[in-house]
Amino acid sequence: MIGWLASSCGEQGREGESVGVVEYPEGARADGLPAVLSDPERLAVLEASGMIGSAPEQVFDDLTRLAVSVTGSAISAITFVGEARTYWKSVPHLPYGGLEHWQNGVGESFCYLAVGANGPFIVEDAAKDPRTAGHQAIGPWGVGAWAGFPIVTTDGHAIGTMCVIDASPRKWQPRELETLAVLVRAVSNEINLRISLNSAQSALATAQSALATSQDLARSLQESLLPPVLRPVPGMDASARYLAATGDIEVVGDFYDLFNARGPWWTAVLGDVCGKGIEAAKVTALARYTLRADAGEHLSPAEVLDRLNAAMLAQRAPRFLTAVQATFRTTPAGAAGRLCLAGHPPALIRRANGRVQPAGVPGTFLGVMPTVRLTDVRFRLAPGDLLFLYTDGACEARPNPRNSPPLRPIFDEEALAGALADTRGMDAADTNAYIAEVLAGHHGGWASDDTALLSLRVPPNP
Repeated sequence: MIGWLASSCGEQGREGESVGVVEYPEGARADGLPAVLSDPERLAVLEASGMIGSAPEQVFDDLTRLAVSVTGSAISAITFVGEARTYWKSVPHLPYGGLEHWQNGVGESFCYLAVGANGPFIVEDAAKDPRTAGHQAIGPWGVGAWAGFPIVTTDGHAIGTMCVIDASPRKWQPRELETLAVLVRAVSNEINLRISLNSAQSALATAQSALATSQDLARSLQESLLPPVLRPVPGMDASARYLAATGDIEVVGDFYDLFNARGPWWTAVLGDVCGKGIEAAKVTALARYTLRADAGEHLSPAEVLDRLNAAMLAQRAPRFLTAVQATFRTTPAGAAGRLCLAGHPPALIRRANGRVQPAGVPGTFLGVMPTVRLTDVRFRLAPGDLLFLYTDGACEARPNPRNSPPLRPIFDEEALAGALADTRGMDAADTNAYIAEVLAGHHGGWASDDTALLSLRVPPNP
C-alpha cells in the first residue's frame, strides 16, 4: 500500500505546484519504508536522546500549542521515529495514556515521511495527494492536511517529526510553514542539548571510573614501594610513616627501607625521587633493590650510594634522587654506625635529654653526574637517643595559601628540630605521630608535598 512512497515523495511549493520529486537519500526497505529508519547510527542517536518512551513535558507541549495557535490547525504533535515504532512525545489534545498507548507502528502515521526525506513533508489534501492517497493514517488520525518537519540532530540524523494536522484540506501559508520550521528548530536544539548533556555525563562517569582505577593502581604501586611493616631490629625501636600530599593520586618518589645488611649490621635508608608518576616509581624501585643488593657487600653508606649513582646512570634513570643512608649495629652502649647524605637534608639525632643535633655532611644528589661527593659520618646512639630521617616535605611545609596569613613562614629545618626536641621521651612511633601532627597544624590540612619519616630509637635503660 505504501511501497511506492519511497520514490514519489514530493515537496509542495507556495502555490501548491510540485517542485520536484524527493527520493529517500538512503533508499527504501523491503517494506517500502525509508531505509534510514533502520540506520544503526540514527537509532543510536535516537537512543541517546532519551526520548524513546518518555512522558510528555511542558517544554514540548508549549511548542505544539504554539504551533496550533499560529497555524490554526486542529492538532500539533511531536513524535520520535524508531525502526518499527513511532513514539509520541507531545500530543496536547490527547490525555497521556502511558507508554503502551502513546506509540504506534511506524507506518501508521505520516511522521516517517519527513524523517525519510530528512526535510519538510507538506500535504494540502491528503486524500487526493498522489503521495498519500489511501494511506492508513488518514482515517484514524483524521488527516485532511498535514505539514511536518524533521527533528534533526547536530550530526544530521533525523530522529523525529513535529507536525500540524487539520481534519479538512487546506492551503498552508508560507508564514505558517516558516513559523513551524522555527518551532522545530527549537525542538531540535532542546534535543541536541540533552544529547550533549547525556554524552558529557557519560564521559564524566567514564572519566571518574578511570580516575578511581588510576587511584587504586597508584595506591597499590605506592604501597608496593614502601614496606607495610618495618622488620624489627633487635635492641632497637623503629617506626616509619608516609604522609601523602593533599589531593595527590600519583605514585610519588618518597621511599624508605630498613633491612639487615649482613651479620649484626642493619641499614636504614630514606630517599626522595624527583617528580611523580610511573617514571618516579621506576627510579624508586631501582634504588630500593640496588641498595638492598649492595648494602650487604659494602658497609660504607657512601660506597653503596656511589654504586647506586652508577646504576642509575647505566640504566639511564629518568629522574634524579636525594637519599640518606645509615648503616649501624647495636652495641652494649646503644648503637653505632655511619651515615651519608646524597643531596638530602641532614639527619637529626634527638638525645635522651631532648637536645637535637644535625648529622651528616652535605653531598651530591644521585643520577646526574658520574662523579659524586659523598662522605660517611660516624654516629652513636645512647639509651634514649633517637635517629630521625625525613624527606624535604617535613622541612619545607607551607601553610595553606587560602587559610593562613600570607607572611606565615615555611616550616623549615630549624622548626623541625624544635618540634623534634618537644618529643623528648617519646618512642619512635609516637615521635613520628607528633611530627605529623605538627606538620598538619602548620599547613592547615593542605600538604604541598609528600613526606616520609623514619625514626630509630635505642630504648632507655630500665
